[in-house]
Amino acid sequence: MRTWLCVGCILLLCACASSGPAGGSKFILLSSTIGPIDAGIVGVLENEFEKETGIRVRHVGAGTGAALDIAKKGNVDLVLVHAKSLEEKFVAEGFGTERIDLMYNDFVIMGPSKDPAGIKGMAVATEALKKIAEKQALFVSRGDNSGTHVAEMALWQKTGIKPSGPWYNIFEKGATGNVPTLQYTDQKEAYTVIDRATFLSIKDKIKLIILVEKDEALLNFMSLIPVNPNKFSKANYSDSMLFVKWLTSPEKGQKIIRDFGKDKYGAPLFFPNSKEWRQAQGGKG
Repeated sequence: MRTWLCVGCILLLCACASSGPAGGSKFILLSSTIGPIDAGIVGVLENEFEKETGIRVRHVGAGTGAALDIAKKGNVDLVLVHAKSLEEKFVAEGFGTERIDLMYNDFVIMGPSKDPAGIKGMAVATEALKKIAEKQALFVSRGDNSGTHVAEMALWQKTGIKPSGPWYNIFEKGATGNVPTLQYTDQKEAYTVIDRATFLSIKDKIKLIILVEKDEALLNFMSLIPVNPNKFSKANYSDSMLFVKWLTSPEKGQKIIRDFGKDKYGAPLFFPNSKEWRQAQGGKG
């Protein structure tokens, strides 16, 4: 279930925390990028952790930029985000303690089946974007400094193109998340960069199809960042780190991530990526 970002939400969560949690009792406040919330995995992980430990986790959803801004005000204990440049800046400025690998999925370029830009099957995402720009085919962007938007802009930067003009449509409600953005793109019969999990979660409700995929540049890595208790004394760092340890454990959170979505979609929506998971698989930490 989606938790919308609003002042009331933050005040309500903080009020709950003031009765005990954010100073060390059993309650964690999480600000999370919207995609994993919409997909359902955030709620599943929170509920399983609470069953095992008795520690409640409650979240508020926002694009990565907004999720980090919430944390910069000391209103949460932990963030789940997916924009490396913003994450590194957040840690470098002292708001977070460290970036911790959690999981990944991938972005895809979607568009109408008639494919006016002729990008279907292209192996290089940036080349596909160049063709979209060349043809001035309608493209929809979230435009909200979310992780999805940051990833899209990084791809445009690699093309050397600064997208603008009537063909480049910034969705005015982009901050509401990837699902509304993809639905809007479908209505417009346009192109967009979106994560695969979002597509799978609503694929039976839209006509757009995946046109470009499996380029390494489209990988979408998600990280956890504990809020720095030296900067915000009320941050529930101890319980947050218990949650982080549980999430990154190969036998706990990582196993749930590995299997999430298989039953419903026939394929996982996310892939485990913690250091502990990679070590357990014989890879480098």
